[in-house]
Formats: sequence, structure tokens, C-alpha cells
Amino acid sequence: MRYLPHTDQDRADMLRVIGVETIDELFRDVPADKLLKEAVDLPRHKSEMEVARLMRRLAAKNRAAGDGPFFLGAGAYHHHVPASVDHIIQRSEYLTSYTPYQPEISQGTLQTLFEFQTQVAELTGTEVANASMYDGSTATAEAVLMACRVTKRSKAVLSGGLHPQYREVVETLANMEDDECISLPPDPKGGEDLLAEISEDVACVVVQSPSFYGQLIDLKPLAVRCREKGVLLISVFTEVVSLGLIEPPGAQGADIVVGEGQSIGNALSFGGPYVGLFATKQKYIRQMPGRLCGETRDREGKRGYVLTLNTREQHIRRDKATSNICTNSGLCALAFTAHMTLLGGDGLRKLALRNHERACRLADALGAISGVEVVNESFFNEFSIRVPGDAAALVEKLADAGIVAGLPVSRLEPDCGLDDLIVVAATETATDDDIAAYASALAAAL
Repeated sequence: MRYLPHTDQDRADMLRVIGVETIDELFRDVPADKLLKEAVDLPRHKSEMEVARLMRRLAAKNRAAGDGPFFLGAGAYHHHVPASVDHIIQRSEYLTSYTPYQPEISQGTLQTLFEFQTQVAELTGTEVANASMYDGSTATAEAVLMACRVTKRSKAVLSGGLHPQYREVVETLANMEDDECISLPPDPKGGEDLLAEISEDVACVVVQSPSFYGQLIDLKPLAVRCREKGVLLISVFTEVVSLGLIEPPGAQGADIVVGEGQSIGNALSFGGPYVGLFATKQKYIRQMPGRLCGETRDREGKRGYVLTLNTREQHIRRDKATSNICTNSGLCALAFTAHMTLLGGDGLRKLALRNHERACRLADALGAISGVEVVNESFFNEFSIRVPGDAAALVEKLADAGIVAGLPVSRLEPDCGLDDLIVVAATETATDDDIAAYASALAAAL
């Protein structure tokens, strides 16, 4: 089957129409020393069937999360996604729809986004949520920029329990706006004194719970102090399933709640795409980034859905836009909504309980090994362990034995004296055999 449709004559005709003689002339603005002198070392002129075989062989070199014991988390989690979710998002009316600019022909897409917003608002205990962001890290950075706009201050305090990659994204975007970030040292035990960092010149405090190290953080004392000082409290999560058990951040007093929604409806996919969740109080709605779908009535009184607020720079607001992120993760948001609808409230609670139970069993198994210390006093489905020696080398050794043992903290926090820490996650996909295999291999490796 031929799948490269242009013949030599086709290409010659196109070059003639645009007024050049060779394809090389199209690249004349590229410095000559930057151009490749030889063709890229790739197979030439393969048929569609041969290409498919080649790609399958390359893909077989990967090790997917479901191929063996898997305990890696740190912002991306291995959960079971029902097959019906994939079926729904591949329906043509969803898969081929980019963005609902014309409400009269986009009612289905708009309704699913409206349902998504409702689910996120209920999960986070807030009054309003947007139609999603790119991912949890960019949602966090946008929340900091929003807090600076609302308070008209330019300093953000970032907890030592914030995911290191989230922190870096926040610092990057804040630097572009000339805002100041005070990043506290890594906090594996959850003992930092954030109350002492809150003052009248601070725009916001950013706290992750469960933290990067798995610690659960009580937001209520922080919320009280923040209100006293006119500071906004931004609550971050990387594991949205935790909201099935933990008191919602909005109910604890958070002003803005952001995080990663990948765990519901979206597979790991070797790193994305994922879906950022963003929710806040009604009074801040016009400072919220992204887009907002609303429910209305048409001239005949029939229910309909529209884009109520568009705060994007490519629309009429232009330079007054509250966000420089030009789109939302529509298909991933749909997958989230489909899975969340299948679960319902009771299903989410049962899933969360299962996750916590698996993590408790894993913590007991690892903590019983001589030389291994479970650092956390509290956790949901993720916690930190301290091991003798170099944690990164130990994780590599266990990987050679077919066990993905977690994330060595030194990979994301080098030169911080945490070379002996591993962040470990256990979801509902971790079986008793997986846990036993991890514990046995770890004991043998020490």
C-alpha cells in the first residue's frame, strides 16, 4: 500500500509554483554548517507493513508499567483505566474535535467540559473550576501568577514538600513576570514551619498534600494565618485519587487548588499527555486562567452550553489575558470525566481505600527489612523510605531484577543530602505477589 503520495513530478510542480528550483532553496536561511551532509541513518523505502513491524520491534524494547512489579509514582501513577474510557474518547465526534469555538455545533464537547468542571469543583471542595490546564506543573505556575495578580504582591513561598519539577516550572514562569519565589529546603518529614514564612508582603504560599515525599499536610492552620495576612493559600496535589479519602483542600481553606488529574482516566503513556486541574473561589473567577464553560438557555428556553469566559491571549483580551497557555487538555479531560462518571462518589472512595491499603501493606513489608526506614508518619498511597548507601544505585540494581522500585530523590534533588531516600508508590494495581517480590529483592540487595 502506497502511503507517500507525492511523485517526483508532483514535487517538481510544487517547486515551480512557488518559484524555486530545488528543495534545498527552501532552507537557505539555515547556516550551511548546520545542515546535515548525509542522510539520517534510517531504513529507506519501507512498505506500510514493514514500517509497522519495525515500530513494533522498537516498542518492544520499552518496559511498560504493567510488565512487572511497579512502584514508581512522584507525579505519574499506574492505575487501571477501564476499557470503556478508551472507547468513549475514540468516538469520532470527540477524537476529531479540537476546540468548541462554535457552540451551535459543539454542544457535546461543551457539555462534557461542563461536567468535567463540576467534577473537579466537587473533588477539590471549591466553587468553580476551569476546563483544564496542560498538566499539574503548569497549573501550579499559573496559580502563582494568578495570586500575584489578585494580591498585587510579587512574592511566592514554595513549600519544601512541593514536587521539584513543579517548583522549577513555577520559578521559570515567575521569573518571566519578575515575581520572586522563596523555595524552602526539601522537607521529607513534613516538619517545616510555613507559618513563619507568611507575612504582608507575600502573595501566596504553595503547599502540596500529599507532599512529594508522601506526607499529609494539615492546611487549616495555614489557611487561618494566610487570611490574617491577606495571603492566598495554593494547595497542590499530584495524586488526584487521594481526594477520594482526604478532606478536600477547599474545605480546609485553600484559595486555589491545582494538581494533576492523570490518575483518573489517563494512562501513564511514558510521560503524557496529562491533564491539569485548576479550581478556585467564585470571587477570583475573572483572574482564573484558561477557559470556563457555562450552562445557559437559548431563545426557545432549551438548555445549552457556551464558553462563558475565555481569558486566553489569542482571543479578544490579547495582552490583557490572564494566561499565556493557549489551550486545554480537552481529550484527556474527557477521559477523566468518563472514568470519574463510571466510578461515581462511592467508587472513588473504594478506589482510594484500595490504594491506601496497598500502600500500608507495602510500607509494612519494606519497613520490616533490616536497614530500611519508612520516613512518613502519614501517607496516602506514596511514602519515602531511607535505605543504606546510594538509593539511585539500589534502584538500578532492582530494575535489573525486573522491579521498578520507586524514584531515588537524588534524581530530582541532587546535592541536597538525600541520596539515601526513595519515594515509593503503591496503587490498586500492586498485587500481593508484587509487594512480596519487591520486599524480597530489596532485602537481598542490601
